[in-house]
Amino acid sequence: MPRALCALVLSVALFQPVIAAAQAQGTQPNGLPPGVYMGEADYKQAPAGTYAIDPDHASVIARVSHLRYSWSIFRFDKVSGTMKWDPANPANSSITAKVETASITSNVKGFAQELSGNNFLKSTAFPEATFVSSAFRPMSTRRGKVDGQLTLMGKTKAVTFDVELIGAGKGFADRPRIGVSARGTINPVDFGLPPLFGDAIEIVIDVEFQKDA
Repeated sequence: MPRALCALVLSVALFQPVIAAAQAQGTQPNGLPPGVYMGEADYKQAPAGTYAIDPDHASVIARVSHLRYSWSIFRFDKVSGTMKWDPANPANSSITAKVETASITSNVKGFAQELSGNNFLKSTAFPEATFVSSAFRPMSTRRGKVDGQLTLMGKTKAVTFDVELIGAGKGFADRPRIGVSARGTINPVDFGLPPLFGDAIEIVIDVEFQKDA
């Protein structure tokens, strides 16, 4: 079977449960496939409950100074976590998340393996970095701060992320979604990274959470 036809058949098969659900509801919003909904800039569109990180729509990036000439960009590909979400009072919400440190990637050939090794992240001894929130602090309808404890290489320090709502809504496959972008900084020396990293490292997170079925 030609590759293009295979892709079409697979796409139809994947969307079949979504189509069936939407047909039952009789809706097809915004020209999207039935049962697929765009996010809105309103956090109340995501109902209360427990949400899981969608690993296919999650990115954790570390922006590291390259000898103060530029920013080197490193991405961690394996991210997981949960959020307990309360739109009636976002301050009651909480997040726990983890990153597999060995999943780091770099556009410099072979450097990712070096970074995950004993000279830097020591991924064999410390396979995960974790974040546990301690406070949600709404600043406006779309922005806020999340305080918490970040544990990396066996060391735990307080970190605050500036968070922006990207969109919230019905999602698809009857699983509401909420998507955010967050930024925070860490002092690499605090976590035992070598002085080579000297300057603060910026952590940039773009992630979608989907409500548990």
